[in-house]
Amino acid sequence: MTERSRDDAATAGHTGPEPRWLSDAEQAAWLAYLHATTLLEDHLDRQLQRDAGMPHIYYALLVHLSEAPDGQLRMTELAQQAKITRSRLSHAVARLEKNGWVRREECPSDKRGQLAVLTEAGFETLRQAAPGHVAAVRAAIFDRLTPEQTERFGEACRIIAQGLQPAGADLPWLR
Repeated sequence: MTERSRDDAATAGHTGPEPRWLSDAEQAAWLAYLHATTLLEDHLDRQLQRDAGMPHIYYALLVHLSEAPDGQLRMTELAQQAKITRSRLSHAVARLEKNGWVRREECPSDKRGQLAVLTEAGFETLRQAAPGHVAAVRAAIFDRLTPEQTERFGEACRIIAQGLQPAGADLPWLR
């Protein structure tokens, strides 16, 4: 927001304490972050669609399942790990089931719960998609950063994530 638009916003019916506007440096960093993350998500999604016939979120779900014991997770836990709502997860898992990459099973310890289970076909699809995806991530991010920048980038991301997930936070995937 420019200085002029800040002044306009402040006089346009705003009540309460004066907002803490972003400094020019903060505004530039914020816009760079938005630009980079939008481009990155689009880049990774297009690469996975082209090379593996799936959107980035499906790849992420297969990865979470592949890393889980016995390749299975409760649907609620998978939603939490993927940071998506249970409704969006249910739709995604239905598509993964249709492709034969995942199946749902009743949870033996809780008859109301369901498990998402990675199938052999899903694991094979993931195995084939992983090299291209890793290459796309490497080319988009890590080949452009020095080791020191990579360390600072990781640290900044961890700090931001920790601040956005405090204990007891009302996050959509926890509802």
